[in-house]
Amino acid sequence: MIRIRKATVTRIVREDDTVQELLVDISGREEKAIAYRQLTGGLEAGEQALLNTTAVDLALGSGGAHFVIAGLRAPERDLPPGPGHIMKLNYTPLQCRVLSCEEPGSPHREKMKAARSLLGAPVVCGTLHSMVAPVAAAAHELTNGRARVAYVMTDAACLPLPFSRSVKQLKHKGLLAGAVSYGQAFGGDLECVNKFTAMLACRHALGADIIIAAMGVGSIGMDAPLAHTGMEQGELVNAAAALGGAPVALPRMSFSDPRPRHQGISHHTLSALQVAAFARAHLPLPVLPPEQAERVRAQLTGHGLDGKLDICEYDGQIAMDALHKHGLRVTTMGRGPEQDPAFFLACGAAARAAVQIFEKNMK
Repeated sequence: MIRIRKATVTRIVREDDTVQELLVDISGREEKAIAYRQLTGGLEAGEQALLNTTAVDLALGSGGAHFVIAGLRAPERDLPPGPGHIMKLNYTPLQCRVLSCEEPGSPHREKMKAARSLLGAPVVCGTLHSMVAPVAAAAHELTNGRARVAYVMTDAACLPLPFSRSVKQLKHKGLLAGAVSYGQAFGGDLECVNKFTAMLACRHALGADIIIAAMGVGSIGMDAPLAHTGMEQGELVNAAAALGGAPVALPRMSFSDPRPRHQGISHHTLSALQVAAFARAHLPLPVLPPEQAERVRAQLTGHGLDGKLDICEYDGQIAMDALHKHGLRVTTMGRGPEQDPAFFLACGAAARAAVQIFEKNMK
């Protein structure tokens, strides 16, 4: 179930205070490895380390690198120092403590105790991590930076938020006010116990006007209607509505994906909204060529969603323009805006819907 190998660090390629990207010598081959400081501390060139090589050995697309279990230079370490009593990765050999927004000792404790509502804030509920940057960048452009945008990273896929380069870029460029991780996900600017408090933390601790909720890198999907991590989109819609927010269901769309189940509106979106979502949500659709638009409408009708959702069309080009303006390179399943425009147009449409709600709240 898990493959562990010993390797030697040959070079530190990139690092910050949360993560190190390494090159390691493993069985005479130089390969990539990632170390999360919260779990392993910092490693040095020449140091031996234990690696989890399972994902690379299985050739998983989201793996791409080995992950450091422990550095062997100083096996006994206290990581990290600081407060907190909530465990992440609990009851595993890598369990670590964090300071949760909700617990005593948090500077946000009193706000979180009082928080009960999102106060009408739009929550863009997505199914892929690659949706976060185009939505955030587009929302920033549409509001000239007036709207504070925050990101909730769920625990449906990648668990360490520091794995995401795009979140770091978005924060550095001022396009994200911050990120919150919850459940077994960790490494956000704020930590929370569940999706409800994570959304509330975005609104009340980070002061967000627009919230984006989506998993981290590496979704899981099988060729079966409900066997995919995208089902959580329905749960996010329900949570946003229950908290007095305005859920915006961002459809996963493509006319370039070779897999029939992802063409038009992906079955991930269709099944999540048909089966898991009980609350009413906005469903923004991008303006598409007539043949593509007709196919999308037929899919929605065929799944009984045309009467369940508030469906509107928006010009989604803003997402592509915003990514270009801010120098953000984003791909989905290896395809960029030129190869898969419908995906990015849908993100732009969702940003327009969220901004429309934001502006209505401001009046």
